[in-house]
Amino acid sequence: MTHPVHTPVLAADGGLIHFPLADLLAGRTTTMHLELTDAGAAEPWLTRLAGAEAGLAALGQGQADLAATPELGRLALLLWLRRWWPAGPSLGIPSLNPALLDLETAVATADVEDVAEGILDGFEATPAELFDTAIADDGLLVAAAPVAAEVRALCTRLAAWFDDQDDAVRAEAAAEVPARLERAVPGQRAYALAAGVDPATPGEGVLASGRASVDWARVPPGILDAAEDTVTWRIVAGAAATRLEVAVAGAFADAAITAFATHEGEPFAEVPLSLGAGRFTGTAGLDEAAARLAARVLPGQITLVVGVTDEGVAETTAEDRAEVVALVRARPPETRTLAERAAAASADEEF
Repeated sequence: MTHPVHTPVLAADGGLIHFPLADLLAGRTTTMHLELTDAGAAEPWLTRLAGAEAGLAALGQGQADLAATPELGRLALLLWLRRWWPAGPSLGIPSLNPALLDLETAVATADVEDVAEGILDGFEATPAELFDTAIADDGLLVAAAPVAAEVRALCTRLAAWFDDQDDAVRAEAAAEVPARLERAVPGQRAYALAAGVDPATPGEGVLASGRASVDWARVPPGILDAAEDTVTWRIVAGAAATRLEVAVAGAFADAAITAFATHEGEPFAEVPLSLGAGRFTGTAGLDEAAARLAARVLPGQITLVVGVTDEGVAETTAEDRAEVVALVRARPPETRTLAERAAAASADEEF
């Protein structure tokens, strides 16, 4: 089964619409695979989207490969960017501003509704919700400077769309953004890589140590560097107690993250991580059973997992992540989204 990181998907009303990641990142929107989950709910928008004959065939088979609709592909790509974009200084891939992503996704969601009304009934976020998130705490105003003209144009489009939906409050808020941009102070989302765990105190013994990579599926998006081997850890036997120390290099933003030490797939110690100078770190004491386990197992039998350890998580492999990074690096400049163009412009200004 293909991992979700390779397949942008739209959760439509009554069906899932899948797109090949390589095509979307390369600026090609040629085909889309429709998988129906509720034919009755999907029938109205499917008929409008594919036509009566093709729609009827898809309803009968429960699935179909259709010519891609650009608006759907655009929204699927933006949703993928919000979840899986592999930012990392060492990868040469900049972090994307979430407010700019939310604004462009709001416009793309509205465009999809115009193409096939009802297709996104019950969708994960409406244009109104995405716009509200984008402008919260003046995040959009701070991020817009490198692409101010485009932000003005998108907000003007949204203002007209909200007006058509009789949402006067948001229509007014969107219409006010261009003027507010003139008064905004440009901002920048800082990030840095930092060294691993600090040196051990003299007299203490390191029972186990290692490096690990963050599984993108186990952590919130946009929080950590997507590069490999950013996690360092060790278990230290001190005079009074044994402790687990963890450092995760490359922090973009704060979040509630926990690291787990595991043996044969079972967690035996956990460490809540706190945001510091360009990294997350944490230290926790081990109970007697965990300390004995750490002292007796062979090197390499302990692994470190950052993020959730739920068995239901579809893990990403190093190969998954490398493939995605390669596709993103090869992305043609002319296909970039608003957030990507802003990040590129900010990088050019820095150098």
